[in-house]
Amino acid sequence: MDNISREKKPVDESQAPITRPSHIPAEGEDGLFRQSWYPICLSSEVGTGSVIGRGFLDGRVVIFRTEEGKSHVMSAYCPHLGADLSIGKVVGNCVQCAFHHWQYDTSGGCVKTGIGDPPPGGAKLFKFPSVERWGIVWVFNGETPLFELPQLPCSEDELEIRAYKYPRPFASDPWVFAANTPDMQHIKVVHKVQFTVEDPHDLVRWDQWGLEYTIKGIHQGGLEIEWHAGLRGTGFFWRIGTTNGRWNGAVTGFGLHEPGSHQVYGAYMVKKGPDAEAQLENMRVITERTIDEDSELLNTIHYRKGMLTKADRTLAKYLLMVRDFPRAHPSAQFIR
Repeated sequence: MDNISREKKPVDESQAPITRPSHIPAEGEDGLFRQSWYPICLSSEVGTGSVIGRGFLDGRVVIFRTEEGKSHVMSAYCPHLGADLSIGKVVGNCVQCAFHHWQYDTSGGCVKTGIGDPPPGGAKLFKFPSVERWGIVWVFNGETPLFELPQLPCSEDELEIRAYKYPRPFASDPWVFAANTPDMQHIKVVHKVQFTVEDPHDLVRWDQWGLEYTIKGIHQGGLEIEWHAGLRGTGFFWRIGTTNGRWNGAVTGFGLHEPGSHQVYGAYMVKKGPDAEAQLENMRVITERTIDEDSELLNTIHYRKGMLTKADRTLAKYLLMVRDFPRAHPSAQFIR
């Protein structure tokens, strides 16, 4: 697992020239999508023994929860004749097609046909790597995850958590929203955060799959913040830290339900205690206001490399990462 660490030495890139990224492939361009973690639904949307359908990448998947309580994400179309499994049902630990009652186990293999014929050897669903955390089901585009979601410093048992799904999708790829995190100008101008130090470009720590950094400053309403924030891939943002001295955390996912669009899922969390509900309400207000401030931008932007300045150097490096991020589509023949 990726562990959040504060011990790495910051990389000084203040004197490095800004490399302007060339063409950044859109999601679905050449039939490929970035291999990242994406939210697919809220945990509360898929009850024990139920199955639901969702758009993902350029096709459709099902999420079903077995009678043992574990969720699974697989391609939606039955290999028999293409019926949508989301109108089927869960039988024990299998999902059953409504059309001819073929059943598929948690590995994606067909284990039973309704008429009793032996299941064909090639009758398989595509099984996506998935994990359930913070009240959200996350899915990875690939056969095996290239990296894991980070671990937060507090277990879920220690926290009061509120998961949410933003009511409206945005007309841009997931990485466009993610790019706001390394965009220091955006944080100051749109969200009106006043840094107590210089722009934290030199404090950003990078690895192969993302970045993280700490910001100290004053948020809207005079809130004193010290937040440690980061991105993993192009579909997941997290932050932990204090607001007016009280610990809180948040995760945000940018779901890829179709090319050129994304759906925001997230969760905010505080430590359990007598005033936890009041803290959660404050976080809800901040979260909704922040997303609303970005809403019109995300729905109208035509993101391109543009003319960057030294104030954009962290953003520029992230856009290079997005440009070169691994892309694949191993589930294409199953989900379309």
